[in-house]
Amino acid sequence: MSEFIREGLAAAFGWNDTESSRQLVAAVVAVLLFLVTAPRGRRWLARGSVILLALCPLPALVALLFPSASGADSFALQTVRFLMLASLLQSLLLLFVVSGWERIGRPLPRIFLDVLRIGLTGIALITAVWEAGAGAGDLFAGSAVLTAVLGFALRDTLGNIFAGLAIHAEHPFEVDDWIQYDDNPAHVGKVVEINWRATKVITLDLAYVIIPNGQLAQASIRNFTKPEPWSRRSLFITAPYEVPPQRVQTIMLEAVRGSFGVLDEPAPSVVTNAFTDRGIEYWVRVFTTEFGRRDRVDGMARDRIFYALARHGIQLPVATHQVRLTQLPRQPERPRETIVAERAARLEAAGILGVLKPEQLQSLASEHDERTYAAHEPIVRQGEAGRSMFIITAGRVAVTVRTTTGQVVTIRELSIGDYFGELSLLTGSPRSATVTAETETRVLEVGCEAFQKILQEQPELVDRLSSEVQQRLLEREEAIAGVEQREDRDSSPDLITAIREFFGIV
Repeated sequence: MSEFIREGLAAAFGWNDTESSRQLVAAVVAVLLFLVTAPRGRRWLARGSVILLALCPLPALVALLFPSASGADSFALQTVRFLMLASLLQSLLLLFVVSGWERIGRPLPRIFLDVLRIGLTGIALITAVWEAGAGAGDLFAGSAVLTAVLGFALRDTLGNIFAGLAIHAEHPFEVDDWIQYDDNPAHVGKVVEINWRATKVITLDLAYVIIPNGQLAQASIRNFTKPEPWSRRSLFITAPYEVPPQRVQTIMLEAVRGSFGVLDEPAPSVVTNAFTDRGIEYWVRVFTTEFGRRDRVDGMARDRIFYALARHGIQLPVATHQVRLTQLPRQPERPRETIVAERAARLEAAGILGVLKPEQLQSLASEHDERTYAAHEPIVRQGEAGRSMFIITAGRVAVTVRTTTGQVVTIRELSIGDYFGELSLLTGSPRSATVTAETETRVLEVGCEAFQKILQEQPELVDRLSSEVQQRLLEREEAIAGVEQREDRDSSPDLITAIREFFGIV
């Protein structure tokens, strides 16, 4: 093959250089070997070697266009040999580093690969110039002067390049990591590219920021996704002095559990942080892997805490200021009787309580208040103890069951006027399902003690109430049929007996 190429060159351009023919054959074979052995998705690295080979005919064409020029043939030949040698060296580098090393070790960063390829191209250039007749002293003297000039002109660029090499060597961060790239807490972004000169990040505001590698090399970098994939978020909530700190901490911990992005492990924690003019400041610490949506994680956790404190009658203190007041006409308050009557009507609309007498409904309505839950907040959890039921007065909830195999089955969705938790109210058994608010939801909770008085007055209601509960249980069993084991579905107690024993009715 080398003899055929040599004869072709001699016939086309009058050259008869066996060594150049061998270099060309070796360069072509090296490129083909890499294309055959390269790992999946890495063959594009051979484009540099292919381009150098494709440029080989150009110097010969220049020599043909200017046949009378002195030394044109010699210059063209040396240029062709430089291109072939540079292509050969780059292909050999790819064979050893990519086809060989990457199959057993970690892929070499692109910036290192580019530096090696440029270095080998420089070696090929020096070799071609030396073969053309330049002395070693002239080469080193000229290269020293050229290096000094380029170093002075490109000192900032070279600094960024070496800083980029250091970043790839030390791995303080990688692509897809979230970092804070200077002392400003607002300068946080996701790394999308690390190249020769700069590192590119996208902030939470979707701003595209390009940071010179030299600047990053001198900065204190905070990596929020290394060495562990989670990061801690801190919320500071102020509660009044009148409420004991341990009670507030318990409420807050229960509120943030299961909130969007909040991990169960590492577990959330709450500590008393400071005593301020407004009240006691609490430091809520949660861990999340959703750093890219950290604002939503923080916001939903704050929502949960607000609703939880409100349900327990704890109002967040506000700063006090001296203000001037103007007396306005007092707005009439809604009479208590009207509120109780509306609640009684909603209780009557609930199928299980519609059998009660009006005075009994009035009694239940006057003894219980409404509670408000945030969207996606669980109202009751499967397996928890319970002695009450809930009537939905606003919003919408989803009822789900976790089976013994770990699957979550949605039984139904409930809205205004519907009810849930009746089995725990009537039998005291643990909650049979998890009920989660899908939107902001208000519920009226009916407790066991108030209901016991009614059943003692009308024990015949037990039969009617048990049929309502039995129908709900049948719906639950049908929804998870084929998922739970048979013995779990067939182990329902005798409801009438269970209700009578729970309330002490003979």
